[in-house]
Amino acid sequence: MTENKSEPSHHGMDESSHRQYPNETLKLLIERGSCRSFSDRQIPNDVLELILEAGIHSATGGNLQPYSIIKITDAATKEELDRLCGAQVFVATAPVDLLFCIDWRRLQRWAQLQNAPFAANNSFRHFWISFQDTIIAAQSISTAADALELGSVYVGTVLECFRELRQMFKLPDGVFPVVLVSLGYPKVRPLPKKKLGAPVIVHDEKYHESSDAELLAAYEEKYPSWQKEITPVRLETFERVCREIHGEEFARKCLEAIREQGYFNVAQNYFGLHYQADLMVDRNADFLQITEDFGFGWFKP
Repeated sequence: MTENKSEPSHHGMDESSHRQYPNETLKLLIERGSCRSFSDRQIPNDVLELILEAGIHSATGGNLQPYSIIKITDAATKEELDRLCGAQVFVATAPVDLLFCIDWRRLQRWAQLQNAPFAANNSFRHFWISFQDTIIAAQSISTAADALELGSVYVGTVLECFRELRQMFKLPDGVFPVVLVSLGYPKVRPLPKKKLGAPVIVHDEKYHESSDAELLAAYEEKYPSWQKEITPVRLETFERVCREIHGEEFARKCLEAIREQGYFNVAQNYFGLHYQADLMVDRNADFLQITEDFGFGWFKP
């Protein structure tokens, strides 16, 4: 279905900033935007090596570096990866795609060669920390790319094709895909997106809930005057999602609110149409099985 072209990005678009910063690092971090349109310009090898080195030197629990990065430049592979990740064209057109994986296989082999005990594949503690380490490495690489005037974008939809990725990249037990990052020189430097501010995100000393009015005002500032047009297909989808998650009465109440306001608001779009709540929970058992199939058993007694 074709979206209304007058609608803003569902991520909330910020305006070009004219702030002054004490240094370029802070400007880079605060004004970063995800790049989804890459030029044909190739990344020089020395530039890519420097970017990867920045990721390899990122923070990691115990300095174990429990991750691997698969560098993908082959055109046919990128095309297939694009298809698997939901036909997001920038995956195929980016000069380089990087698949970040938790990797306990390498550490397990090291332990065996050194006559040391090893149970990290079955430890939730290790899984939790290694997931953090993998994302930290990805973020360091993304920041390094931006610092060298490249663009980057995270592709989280690798979670929809774990099994295919395992076969495609010959991942052994103990190696688990986490996220894909596409890199390249942007056709146009992307604008930053509006974000919730520190009064909502940062809590002094202990968690503090904003009042209803404060919370609604914060999201209104992030998504000013955001509306999505009502169509029969969207109403049908939204009603189904509401009914599946919270029942008939909730669905009726929500549809009445939508018809009264005359559009879908941002939250309704996010959780009813874009990230449909009923679909988001329907593969939980399958994901656990996939985790076991990849050689992890941290969820078992």
